Amino acid sequence: MTRKELINDYKHLKPRIGVFQIRNTANGKVFIEGSTNLDKIWNRHRTELRFGSHRNKPLQQDWAAFGEASFVFEILSEIAQPEDGTPFDANREMKGLEKLFMEEVQPFGERGYHA
Repeated sequence: MTRKELINDYKHLKPRIGVFQIRNTANGKVFIEGSTNLDKIWNRHRTELRFGSHRNKPLQQDWAAFGEASFVFEILSEIAQPEDGTPFDANREMKGLEKLFMEEVQPFGERGYHA
């Protein structure tokens, strides 16, 4: 493949959409969130956690206490995007799926990092 073809393919890539969790392997707690770009979201969270600036304070505290090696990023579910150009509200679909996982997993209190 030529450089031009690679660049063109990259421009037409659709981001993966879905729900993920950050799981603390030391205590089993999870942080669940949906994203319209699963390939970028873990980098954002990991960077915030490394710099001590993550908006979820209990998660940040455990990251500091247990260390980065105690956390894994896991995709729980992805949403297939229509290939035929059918109108698609990615954010709405992702939020609905996120709500389902929050209800199913109940990542609150001792089980997770949500209030």
